[in-house]
Amino acid sequence: MKHFFVKSISLLMLLASTGVSFGQQQKATAVVNADQGTVQISRHIYGQFSEHLGRCVYEGIWVGENSPIPNTNGYRNDVVAALKQIKIPNLRWPGGCFADEYHWMDGIGPREKRAKMINTHWGGVVEDNSFGTHEFLNFCELLGTEPYICGNLGSGSVEEMSKWVEYMTFDGESPMANLRKQNGREKPWKVKFFGVGNENWGCGGNMTPEGYAENYRRYATYTRDYGDNKLYKIAGGANVDDYRWTDVLMKNIPRHMMNGISLHNYTFTEGWTNKGNATGFNEDDYFKLLENGQRMDDIITRHSIVLDMYDPRKNVGFVVDEWGAWYNVEPGTNPGFLYQQNTLRDALLAGNILNIFHKHADRVRIANLAQMVNVLQSIILTDKEKMILTPTYYVFDMYKVHQDATLLPMTVSCPDYSRLNRKMKAISSTASVDKNGAIHITLVNIDPKNEIEVSCDVRGAKTTKITDGQIITGKEVGTFNTFDSPYQVKLENFKEAKYKNGALTVKVPAKSLVTIELK
Repeated sequence: MKHFFVKSISLLMLLASTGVSFGQQQKATAVVNADQGTVQISRHIYGQFSEHLGRCVYEGIWVGENSPIPNTNGYRNDVVAALKQIKIPNLRWPGGCFADEYHWMDGIGPREKRAKMINTHWGGVVEDNSFGTHEFLNFCELLGTEPYICGNLGSGSVEEMSKWVEYMTFDGESPMANLRKQNGREKPWKVKFFGVGNENWGCGGNMTPEGYAENYRRYATYTRDYGDNKLYKIAGGANVDDYRWTDVLMKNIPRHMMNGISLHNYTFTEGWTNKGNATGFNEDDYFKLLENGQRMDDIITRHSIVLDMYDPRKNVGFVVDEWGAWYNVEPGTNPGFLYQQNTLRDALLAGNILNIFHKHADRVRIANLAQMVNVLQSIILTDKEKMILTPTYYVFDMYKVHQDATLLPMTVSCPDYSRLNRKMKAISSTASVDKNGAIHITLVNIDPKNEIEVSCDVRGAKTTKITDGQIITGKEVGTFNTFDSPYQVKLENFKEAKYKNGALTVKVPAKSLVTIELK
């Protein structure tokens, strides 16, 4: 027996020397310059997206006033409460691909008289238009969030888009303002963000960048500001790494006509034809997804180079208004509804990408996770009267402390997470200081096995102690919440941190996100 133990210990030492991991603690160092922040992290990078797709709007947000599911004027009370908790800053609607086949006048007036249509993009189901302009904008008011309207450039007319803006925002005597009043809304709404079309290189019309730029100039001319309502006009930007699209739009659209330009970039396990599964994945799949998610940094960097050529003062905001993980749909669900589960892996992905947005906060002004409820990387899932919060939801709850805070320069030296003869930095990080002087440092450890002790030098801070700590983690990277077990992954208090005289030490567990507050 003694001989067996000696051999076993020798074997373990040999394996450890060759890089085989057994969950040992690793070390990292970091520096935060608390007195050098100059760039604000726009709260609008925490935006959400609600398309008429699957059960996002119907069942997810809207159940109608007569539903047995507890609601306020047709909006689910549980969903409203959850969204208020994370302080969502803006909500994009009605699409997505649906936007460029949506005719807004079909969605106003008495619901029983509204025209029905076929949702050709998403499942071929009948859209009864019971959730339209009034329902959406009133929902935004209920949440206290900014509406982000995406107009129909693909199949709609200039007149149609122009009249929609007038209907929503004009406070005076006009045909559209009078029609709005007839439909029960006396005063106009405040509409800040307006997208002139969606994915016009694809489902929004299969246009060339030159063709879209010409159309944008024409349509945007007639989306006017009424009174004190000033539209932030967003041009439909590139698909992933189409840098030529960005170049043409910046060259051909005058700066005074465009406030922002968008980007769509989804994360897959492999690629478009092999998206992978939301659950039941192995560690190779885990690594590949996070590796693909890191492409967001390079893509934004390269688009920013193009933007800087034409707009060195960074007046045009970069708007990543569709991002997130996209997997194969859950077995047994309508393939056109894009319903998928959400695991701890997705929370780690979300943290990494939000950190990338922070890194580019001087250019990235708006972002929208796709999508809010029951579609793709949702923060909320519903099943009739039941509702659960996904691991990704808790990331947005944790990160809300960074909204409109000042980005602090931060550097990290850390071990790599290696797989498939490739490697990524195991620690992703961000830091900010809010208007009250509280510093928040967020660390994401993607290594699924190893705890990493981070020794952080907080320079130039007036803070004296740790006032809060939060963590998101789970038993496995594939752990997820279900309607029967809704709290397998959630936001919890975190105590494994020490701070004295500017020296912060944090033991960041494997596969976790941690935020420390200093005051």
